[in-house]
Amino acid sequence: MLRTFSTAATGMAANQLNVENIANNLANLNTTGFKRTRLAFEDLLYITELEPGRQIASGQYTPNGLEIGNGVRPVATMRIFTQGEFENTGRNLDVAIQGDGFFKVLMPDGSFKYSRDGALSMNANGILTTASGYYLDGSVTIPNDARSISISPDGTVSVLSGSSTTPSTVGQITLTRFPNPAGLSAESENLLGVTQASGSPIDGQPGQNGLGTILQGFLERSNVQMVTELVNLITAQRSYEINSKAVRAGDDMLAATNRIMG
Repeated sequence: MLRTFSTAATGMAANQLNVENIANNLANLNTTGFKRTRLAFEDLLYITELEPGRQIASGQYTPNGLEIGNGVRPVATMRIFTQGEFENTGRNLDVAIQGDGFFKVLMPDGSFKYSRDGALSMNANGILTTASGYYLDGSVTIPNDARSISISPDGTVSVLSGSSTTPSTVGQITLTRFPNPAGLSAESENLLGVTQASGSPIDGQPGQNGLGTILQGFLERSNVQMVTELVNLITAQRSYEINSKAVRAGDDMLAATNRIMG
């Protein structure tokens, strides 16, 4: 009976974590470039009472064994990099990545982080930054007298300055891809960090070597699907509930045993 309590408790703990993960997905329903995550589970160590395939007579073996599991545990959060829907904002500093790749963001300590959030801004010096103020790699600078800004699908940034009628190129937005983007670590502020699991970053120009292209005037919405998450939430709640009932059932059986033995 005590094994029932511990096994069911692992199921309750796992589903509680699952609900927390779903809640985070739903909380980021409107976060630009957010990629939903799901939990991966695995079963725990089994206690083998009778080994499968044991010999019972000459040339005869049991087809099954008697193995008692000890529950479940979460082992990973799997980030799902499906393309989010595009929202037409009409803002010339809003850009979305159509396809594979991340914006390369320079951090204050000189390291780099990566993001799908293309809601860019311009600081007092005309340098393009993320919404949090971090520079894009390459430090694209917009002149003070720029009348319009154009960002092409290949990431080339051009402006019309002063009275000029001919656009001039002022910078290049590059993208980065990874062998295993699911291995990137979540760093908050819509940023992801490199890990051993992600592999080394591969920089390049948008539209080349497997990288996506840039869409100006659009933002990539979160790929969280509300209906899917709500269905997952109901499933997790019911699973938590049925595990709690297993605890109560074990308690009732233990109480009945105590009464009989008493």
